[in-house]
Amino acid sequence: MDAIRQFVDVKDNSFQITLPEDFKAKRVEVIILPSDDQFQISKETQNLLNERKADYLKNPENATDFDQFIDDLENDL
Repeated sequence: MDAIRQFVDVKDNSFQITLPEDFKAKRVEVIILPSDDQFQISKETQNLLNERKADYLKNPENATDFDQFIDDLENDL
């Protein structure tokens, strides 16, 4: 199955999508999801992230790398 993913701007409650020339399907399924410009995370996750970031900033010798920071954060969730 070929899928096309596009982000389009809505104007006056409508939008237009132009399909590629080689797209041959006669019937398609359209799913519309809002797309925010900024990634949204829960307040709980944001608070935890702020706490972990503060810990790393206070003790930079513990901040080995970004991957470790993410692993630590995931373990706390």
